[in-house]
Amino acid sequence: MMRQYELVERVAAYKPDLDEGLLNRAYVYAMKKHGSQMRASGDPYFSHPLEVAAILTDMRLDEATIAVALLHDTIEDTDATRKEIDQIFGQKIGQLVEGLTKLKRLDLVSKKAEQAENLRKLLLAIADDVRVLLVKLADRLHNMRTLGPMRPDKRARIAQETMDIYAPLAGRMGMQGMREELENLAFRHINLEAYETITARLAELRERHAATIARIETDLTEKLGQKGIEAKVTSRQKKPYSVFSKMQRKAISLEQLSDIFGFRVIVGEEEDCYRALGIVHRSWRMVPGRFKDYISLPKQNDYRSLHTTIVGPSRQRVELQIRTQPMHEIAEYGIAAHAVYKDGAASEAHGLSRESNAYAWLRRTVEQLAVGDNPEEFLEHTKLELFQDQVFCFTPKGMLIALPRGATPIDFAYAVHTDIGDTCVGCKIDGRIMPLVTELHNGDEVEITRSKASTPQPAWESIAVTGKARAAIRRATRLAIRRQYSGLGQQILERSFARSGKTFSKDSLKPLLAKLGQRDVEDALAAVGRQELSSIDVLRAAFPDFQDSRATKTPLRVDEGGWFNLPSAVGMVFRMPGQGEAAEGPILPIRGAPGDLPVRIAPDGAVPGDRIVGILEPGRWITIYPIQSPALAAYEDEMERWIDVRWDLDAQMSARFPARVAVSVINEPGSLAEVAETIAANDANIHDLSMQRTAPDVTSMVIDLEVWDLQHLNRTINQLRIKPCVSDVTRLNG
Repeated sequence: MMRQYELVERVAAYKPDLDEGLLNRAYVYAMKKHGSQMRASGDPYFSHPLEVAAILTDMRLDEATIAVALLHDTIEDTDATRKEIDQIFGQKIGQLVEGLTKLKRLDLVSKKAEQAENLRKLLLAIADDVRVLLVKLADRLHNMRTLGPMRPDKRARIAQETMDIYAPLAGRMGMQGMREELENLAFRHINLEAYETITARLAELRERHAATIARIETDLTEKLGQKGIEAKVTSRQKKPYSVFSKMQRKAISLEQLSDIFGFRVIVGEEEDCYRALGIVHRSWRMVPGRFKDYISLPKQNDYRSLHTTIVGPSRQRVELQIRTQPMHEIAEYGIAAHAVYKDGAASEAHGLSRESNAYAWLRRTVEQLAVGDNPEEFLEHTKLELFQDQVFCFTPKGMLIALPRGATPIDFAYAVHTDIGDTCVGCKIDGRIMPLVTELHNGDEVEITRSKASTPQPAWESIAVTGKARAAIRRATRLAIRRQYSGLGQQILERSFARSGKTFSKDSLKPLLAKLGQRDVEDALAAVGRQELSSIDVLRAAFPDFQDSRATKTPLRVDEGGWFNLPSAVGMVFRMPGQGEAAEGPILPIRGAPGDLPVRIAPDGAVPGDRIVGILEPGRWITIYPIQSPALAAYEDEMERWIDVRWDLDAQMSARFPARVAVSVINEPGSLAEVAETIAANDANIHDLSMQRTAPDVTSMVIDLEVWDLQHLNRTINQLRIKPCVSDVTRLNG
């Protein structure tokens, strides 16, 4: 266990002006408070905060952060109080220790909703002072290093949440070294067999290629030295989990990986990076498409480096990373490498320079907490953000937008601003009009076409890859549906009040909200539109003496002959066929069906313009279905019954074809007449009709129409949809 003076010496080695008294007080206080407490391994409990502090000294953090690491378990596990810590160490350190205590109390669990809510709290605490994250990650790293004595189920749970949350969060903060160690420690507990197999293979490869690796290091150093560039060249080997995940992701074997070994070239100045790159490319042949400049376009976690792959001395592919020493420190330690930790300005910037891209990402993520997403949506958003690689695109004005790989213009629009995403209707990529589903690539210039009358399509959610876009699309869809139901609810209430001789206004709902169990007027209207609340309930809430006169009315009936007479204003009558009757239809103009079998159309109908398929009923007939019909799912395992057919229409043919639609109407006098009148006005014919009251205010109809073709059907459906009494119209075969 590290002695008190050893800890002070470790910090003094990189920060000569440290507050030595602060470290000494924290060391002694934590050691006394933890006293005789023991860990599951049998070690003194104080060894844990001491090792956490040691991990942070490797990152060269200031003495205040080291003191917090020593104290981080005192409030939780001892009789120490926040007030006492404030008195001894100051309010700022007390605040950080208390923040870590809250995080410790909410260790992530497997239940998705609880895990999501805990992650929200974690990120909020980090945003207040990012040093909370550094201590928390160091705490998790030491716990992972000493996970062995715990029960197998607990080891597996902790390892999985480390892989899901803490490792990618360390990576997002630019702390690549910590991310790799957390991943490998977790990988060993999640999949021990794979870990041991890959580790053994990597050791074997390292031994086999030792001479080649040494030769490349020497050759690179000499080549650069000859041109006046002093460089430190070191080899690196891919970590077991990185190898495993790449094999899984690309479905390849370990032998097919070309970047198991790589080399880092550390030079003095940024200019030397590009000079070294030129020397390397003139000396060895580069592999096309494998050069990346992360110096001019840093990653969102502040990573900067030049990447290239060459065909090396032994005709093997060699991956090179060329960077300066400060770039290397940021690549390894991320936000912990920022000078703000070493110049005493930490408190002014909440522990991190506001110029950090990593902090900017963290701030944007925390802003998502305020938009009202439920915990599961937030967890999905954050995990998507944590795990994605980057692609860099530009606005027409040159603004750089970093997105995950696989992102589309929809993601781009929402990354610029939520309003731009909500009003997006199209895009241009590098000046060419392209579909919104186009995958974006590095360097694309994206221009979004907007319309204020437009709203996001629900289908966009399956296209978007960023959590921000998905969450915004879901919110917009929910709001659009709410507005739609709210408008329908208002119509229902206006007509119900009018029938009862009352006058409806939105203001009249306000005093009734508590009785109706609704938060606001729009919620109440939407509840009526969704049939969660009936207009009768609203009338009774407004007028306690109200009596529903509709209950005494005689229902509509069909006479003995099966004829149903609509009101005279409609000017038409139709007959609903009796049980077992079949209407005589036209000779079907279908090409591709065998000539010896009759052809019929499926019950839900099919019309010219539909893509169709025939299903063979052996020895009986062929049934024609639209290709989108859900009924076809029943024949997916009997492809031998599928027949490729198509319409064979004659210009002189004047036949009508069947189509089935479902219509929901407001339940009031005249609704059926208005629907029938609209169908007649569009030159369509009603062949059959059934009605069912699904709620006090809504009646559902299933109507079998006869139309000329798909265009005629769609025109009729659209005319029905705009009728005030109609709440919804859908074609029933999908």
